Amino acid sequence: MTQKNDKILAVPTNIITGFLGVGKTSAIMHLLKEKPSHERWAILVNEFGEIGVDGSLFQGSSATNQQVFIKEVPGGCMCCASGLPMQIALNLLLAEAKPDRLLIEPTGLGHPVEVLQLLSNNYYSEILDLQKTVTLVDARNLADRRYTEHATFNQQIAIADIVVGNKVDLYSDVHQQALASYISNQQIQGRPAQQLLFAEHGKIELSWLSGKTEHVPDVHHHHHHEQASAAPIVAEQPMPTSGYLKAANQGEGFSSVGWRFAPDKVFDRAKLVALLTSISAERIKAVFITSDGIFGYNSTRDGLTEAMLDECLESRIEIICDEDKVKESAWEQALKQAVINEARL
Repeated sequence: MTQKNDKILAVPTNIITGFLGVGKTSAIMHLLKEKPSHERWAILVNEFGEIGVDGSLFQGSSATNQQVFIKEVPGGCMCCASGLPMQIALNLLLAEAKPDRLLIEPTGLGHPVEVLQLLSNNYYSEILDLQKTVTLVDARNLADRRYTEHATFNQQIAIADIVVGNKVDLYSDVHQQALASYISNQQIQGRPAQQLLFAEHGKIELSWLSGKTEHVPDVHHHHHHEQASAAPIVAEQPMPTSGYLKAANQGEGFSSVGWRFAPDKVFDRAKLVALLTSISAERIKAVFITSDGIFGYNSTRDGLTEAMLDECLESRIEIICDEDKVKESAWEQALKQAVINEARL
């Protein structure tokens, strides 16, 4: 990255994409541990739900420091509405961070083609140096038509310079070859072939990010989603006297529901873990202030992981599942019962 008369120029920029629960956040947290200490990095993270949890996970992790700047775009695909939410967040992030590298994590249900198109427009042509797009894939999902017939899943592979078969430690002998065959069959004529690599626990290498992207789309992709409300999204609303806020979102065949809790709501850790392990969902992300400290939670079909965090401003949880599996009232009641000072709710 260079600066000329305080103008930000040629920031190395990578899109880290992949479907729900594939390990994008874990991959970025690993990359943060590999970040050269003298570099300033910026992370623009997009979430399907309106609550916004990833920012708290990044900021609360010991991997982050003053040289890492994070901004969230919750509430659906950040390229929607002519890309305005993304442009506002990105411009503010670049101005604040003046980064040596920018990482962009679209939601697993977003549209990375349009994100890449927006980053390729004339306005950003001098500001950003678009480098390798990395798509994480769990090869075990290739047996599930909900993935292979989902346009976003295939679009994520189509725009990748590097496809990473993540969670390779959980594969059987056939999974690696199945992923190689699937990528080959999805190959667009005239496009450079994607490089296929494998990783455990999102441990992708910093060197994989370097080099120009060769998959800038040249055809505008249209998609449809529910009309966004003109009201501020729940992640940005002031906390009411009740001490909690709820938000729901729906699209691309999935539903999300999430809650924010005021920082004076302290949770029973054991009750939380019991609740989170009982929920059938595509993925759950959460940060909670508990009587045992602050913890981040990440749940996929492979189980629940818990990590102690240094800090968070408030407790947040986001649940994404098939549209017919939402149990909003039951989950909310269980969350309230897990608050040690539940009388305040």
